Amino acid sequence: MLGFSAQAQQRTSKAVDGIIVKVDNQIILRSELETALAQVASEGQSVTPELRCNVLRSLLMNSLMLARAEIDSVVVEEDQVNSELDRRMAYFVQQIGSEEKLEEYYNKSLRQLKDDLRRQVKDQLTLQKMQAELTEKITVTPNEVKKYFNKIPKDSLPYFSTEVEIGQIVKLAQIDKKEKDKVRARLEEIKKRIQNGEDFATLAKEFSEDPVSAKDGGNLGFFKKKELVPEYEAAALKLEPGQLSEVVESQFGFHLIQLIERRGEQYNTRHILLKPGSTDLDMEQTAQDLEKIRHRIQADSITFAKAAKDFSDDAATKNNGGLLANPQDGSTYIPLDKVDPGIFFTIDTMKVGSITKPLPYRTEDGKQAMRILYLKSNMPPHQANLKDDYQKISAATLNEKRQNALNTWFNKNKSTVFIDIDPEFDACNTLQSINN
Repeated sequence: MLGFSAQAQQRTSKAVDGIIVKVDNQIILRSELETALAQVASEGQSVTPELRCNVLRSLLMNSLMLARAEIDSVVVEEDQVNSELDRRMAYFVQQIGSEEKLEEYYNKSLRQLKDDLRRQVKDQLTLQKMQAELTEKITVTPNEVKKYFNKIPKDSLPYFSTEVEIGQIVKLAQIDKKEKDKVRARLEEIKKRIQNGEDFATLAKEFSEDPVSAKDGGNLGFFKKKELVPEYEAAALKLEPGQLSEVVESQFGFHLIQLIERRGEQYNTRHILLKPGSTDLDMEQTAQDLEKIRHRIQADSITFAKAAKDFSDDAATKNNGGLLANPQDGSTYIPLDKVDPGIFFTIDTMKVGSITKPLPYRTEDGKQAMRILYLKSNMPPHQANLKDDYQKISAATLNEKRQNALNTWFNKNKSTVFIDIDPEFDACNTLQSINN
């Protein structure tokens, strides 16, 4: 919740907050710098003048990337932005307990909260795309990893606490056809009620399972083409104002759509969304499917990594051998005290190499699923060395090489846009060339 809270505070303070950097159409607010510094301080670093300058430079590089993205027409599709917004809103609701509590906490409707986040999410996705284009082909060799490690003074080698490698294979519960048919039938009944004179907005408030639009009578507001999921857009654009669609299925569930107004290339619709739920039978079947995969791994007919790639529904881990990543350094080694409590109490009694039976699981965006967990390794406390920590050292080497590439890009492109920095930060020499 902290990241979201900081962003909400940032947006509401724009009217009085000071602008400390301008990069073409991009700005950096004083509150953004303070929020970034607070985040670094929360990780245990002392806020020194040098750190303050480094954080400002990082924010400046981000703004430069966003400015260049606009110039170079680096585009993030709106459906990707909407999908990420939906994921985050579902996560926030899950964290705080309910939609009503979330609205009460921020004193805003879900629609307003989503609107507050939209710019931030789009900027983050754009930055990710820019950085990927600049660094995705960069690799490191074993010799580079060894050189990087040997540069570290022996008395500065980190000491690692107990660390574990944990894998997972996730299967989403498959909604059965009967459940889908029930939802379709419910929407057809609602459609008949509207055709018989009942108010669409009133029924949307009563029945729709879209938490953002339901309170506004199902109204989504104006969108351009390609900003909503294809199935929804295709059905909406066939309608005349006031006309109702057939029941439409998308990745979010089933929709009944009414076109409100067209305005040039934009269109305004409202909808009633119903989501088919997973039954006990669905979960049981999903568990059986996972159990078969587990047996194959235990019988050595397939590796855990191959099974994760072939069968897991978790995009974040399936191409990484199923292994969870340490958010601090991107490696697969996670300090035991940083392991999610829901996983910790499961792996605490496991032997290395063992796999759990299928366990109920709810994804970050609120979908019901099952998963199996695999304890790949359990590394006791030790001082960093190439043999045991090659993956972490390789990741650090790669990060340094990528950062050097970004620094080179910064030096090359800083003169291609208008940049104005508050004289307060002259001592930082923020625009000086960065040596790799």
